Amino acid sequence: MERPPDEDPGLDHDREEEEDDDDDDDDEGPDTRTLPLPGRPQPAAGGSRAAAAAARKREIGISEAEKRTGRTAVNLQETYTAYLVETRSTDGRGPLTDAVWRRYSEFELLRTYLVAQHPYVVVPPLPEKRAEFVWHKLSADNLDPEFVERRRVGLENFLLRLNAHPVLTDDPGLHAFLTQETSWKETVNETGFQSKADSRLRALSATYRVRNPDRRFTELRHYSDELQAAITHLLRVRARAADRLYGVYKVHGNYGRVFSEWSAIEKEMGDGLQSAGHHMDVYAASIDNILEEQELYADQLKEYLFYAEALRAVCRKHELLQLDLETAAQGLAAKKQQCQELTTGTVRTFSLKGVTSKLFGQETPEQREAKVKALEEQIDDGEDQLKSKNLEGREFVQTAWADIERFKEQKNRDLREALAGYALMQVAMCKKAGPAAPSPRPPPSPAPSAFGAAGGDASAVRVRPSWR
Repeated sequence: MERPPDEDPGLDHDREEEEDDDDDDDDEGPDTRTLPLPGRPQPAAGGSRAAAAAARKREIGISEAEKRTGRTAVNLQETYTAYLVETRSTDGRGPLTDAVWRRYSEFELLRTYLVAQHPYVVVPPLPEKRAEFVWHKLSADNLDPEFVERRRVGLENFLLRLNAHPVLTDDPGLHAFLTQETSWKETVNETGFQSKADSRLRALSATYRVRNPDRRFTELRHYSDELQAAITHLLRVRARAADRLYGVYKVHGNYGRVFSEWSAIEKEMGDGLQSAGHHMDVYAASIDNILEEQELYADQLKEYLFYAEALRAVCRKHELLQLDLETAAQGLAAKKQQCQELTTGTVRTFSLKGVTSKLFGQETPEQREAKVKALEEQIDDGEDQLKSKNLEGREFVQTAWADIERFKEQKNRDLREALAGYALMQVAMCKKAGPAAPSPRPPPSPAPSAFGAAGGDASAVRVRPSWR
């Protein structure tokens, strides 16, 4: 797509800009935004139904975790956890069940591969490698049995997310991960995904060098930052509250011990004190199950804490495409200006070439004509390259935004269910822990009044109890 030299290139963001571009691109054939996207899935209204159908092809689960000892690349002993991934085919093709052992680093390799192969997809995040936002009862050791079990659930949820995704479920790398015990890494490495992975330094450079960023992706980046900050603050508050709540409940265990000792020296109140001590012990012990259930909701929030980085990865890829497009447009504009200067013999800007021409004389017409011809060929190549990058950018925006909309629906549904479930759990906890309110006692009968003493009926002048 040819643009004036003084105009900032950019992907067509707003509807008004797209309509203006359509007027300028009448000589370029049909609108490229309506072309099918080669090699990429097209967003469709039935995307959720397609994902559900894809998820029904196989059932995935991680049945157990096992502590193992091995050797590192430098022959040092290490201890790690391996997870048994079981896949059951439901479409009648292939083995009925596949079972492979995977460690956490292999899950990381799988996700890195998927991000490189599908940069326009919000790839689901992995659970935390080491415990974060812990309170004093939880262990920060990544080999702790409780943490390993929670991570097993998180890794299983990660695979279920991939299996339910309309694009990722059909990736051959994912299929190899689920079915090939040792050769899946070779299958993944053959795709050359390492060369497609963008360095963080280049992505950071693109963030500051892009002159015409897409407003929608800029807002999405800001939203991901705010989402991460909100969930981080929420998890920190929850960890502090869990510490204090745990202490309050456990202190009541001292009441149980005191009441039990007191009951030994009392005859008439002994049974009552013993019962009160038992109830205090039960109350103190109930906090363990309560906080364990709360931890499940905290893990759901952590998943969307890590989803924020997945959103930023899509934004960074878009910025890199935008930077490549702007660089190509600027290079094309420079070549056109150089060609015009050679043709007219006028130099509009200061350059080393203009200085050398004044010092050593002008070029011959034959030399000038050869340079003009070479520049015209470079300009033709530059226009083709710019048109290709513009089309690539439009395709990325279309596919990425379709997947972002799918993610928004998923996020709203999951967070609503998680927060509502947490609120209901708190209500149930309060109902279970709070003692039943005693029934109010009726006030004592008033003393007979002078009217009653004079022969009237005292019951007729009783005060109506206020609690009614």
